[in-house]
Amino acid sequence: MTVKKGDIFTAREVFRKIRRMFMSIIKYSYDRAGVGYVPGVACDLLIVDDQAGVRRLLYEAFSDEGFRVDTASSGMEALLKVSDKFPLLILLDIKMPGMNGLETLDELLKIIPQTPVVMMTAYGELDIVAEAKRRGVKHYINKPFDLDEIRYLIKGLLMEEKDRRSMIEEIG
Repeated sequence: MTVKKGDIFTAREVFRKIRRMFMSIIKYSYDRAGVGYVPGVACDLLIVDDQAGVRRLLYEAFSDEGFRVDTASSGMEALLKVSDKFPLLILLDIKMPGMNGLETLDELLKIIPQTPVVMMTAYGELDIVAEAKRRGVKHYINKPFDLDEIRYLIKGLLMEEKDRRSMIEEIG
C-alpha cells in the first residue's frame, strides 16, 4: 500500500503498519545474530550468577552478538524474571548464597520444564555436576571459562531451542 499526503488511516491500520515495521526491525537484528526471532520470548538468554563481573562479561559478550540477554544475581531473582520472560536458555551458577544453583534449578523446572539450563561452576565438584545431570542438565561450564568456547556452545544451544520451539508452534 502506497501512502500519499492527505491519506486518512484508521487507528487499526496505523497500528498494523507500525507493528509490521517494528517486527521487521526485530527480525533483522536477530537474523544478524544467526538465531532468528521467536515470538512470545522476552529474552534469549538469562544469566544467573552472584558475581557481578561474570554477569557483566557474559551480558556484554552475548548482547554484542545480537542476543536478548537478561541477568539475575540470585536464584530468587531468576525465578521472578523467568515467570514473565520465558528465556530460550538459562546459564546458572551452582554456588550462590541463599538459594543455590541446584535449588534454583528445581524451581525453574517447575515453571519452565523444557527450557535448557547450562550450569556453571568454579569448583568442579563431580558429585554436584552428577546431581545436576540427574536433574536434566546436559551441559556445564567450568570457571574460569574460555569466552569463545562458551559463545560457541550457547549459540548452538540457542539455535537448537529456537528450532525446537518453532516445530512445536507449527505442530500445535
